[in-house]
Amino acid sequence: MTNSLAKSTLFAVIAVLCIQSCKNDNIEKIQVLTAADNLPVETGTNILLNYTDSGLVKAKVFAPTMERFDNDKSNQSIMKKGITAYFYNPQKKITSYIKSKYAIRDDRARTMTVKNDVIVVNIKGDTLRTETLIWDEKTNKINTNDAVKITTPDEIIYGDGLESNTEFSKYKIFKIKGIISIKK
Repeated sequence: MTNSLAKSTLFAVIAVLCIQSCKNDNIEKIQVLTAADNLPVETGTNILLNYTDSGLVKAKVFAPTMERFDNDKSNQSIMKKGITAYFYNPQKKITSYIKSKYAIRDDRARTMTVKNDVIVVNIKGDTLRTETLIWDEKTNKINTNDAVKITTPDEIIYGDGLESNTEFSKYKIFKIKGIISIKK
């Protein structure tokens, strides 16, 4: 065997051993780097978010926890333990509130999707119950395509889908399934 052939063979064996020994390390490194993109840039507890327009408070959102993600794919704030959001009129009076067990805010689109046991109550005490609701901060509207149950002092209305103002004073049910009159 020639000296150059021996050196080439030895080099090939060392290269194969290095590649095999580094294989798992490289996969772990790639997983760590990929996971870093999925880590929140901010986390917090007992969060208060104020939404204002022209110096007037429009809404306040309280969340026990929040994680904010900001990368090329998304810019979101996730509230895994839910929220309570209060909506205000120009006279600084609460007009309605929303409660849920989970919420995610798309910071770029300025929408918040609340899920799991969603409850909306207006100043008159009318109550909306659904599983998913989207609050569009730009239009001050809330909507859902899910089943809804609205309870007022006079009736209970069942339907599929709803659109309303954030005060929950003017709403439209898309597919009414039934109305139960409540006699006093």
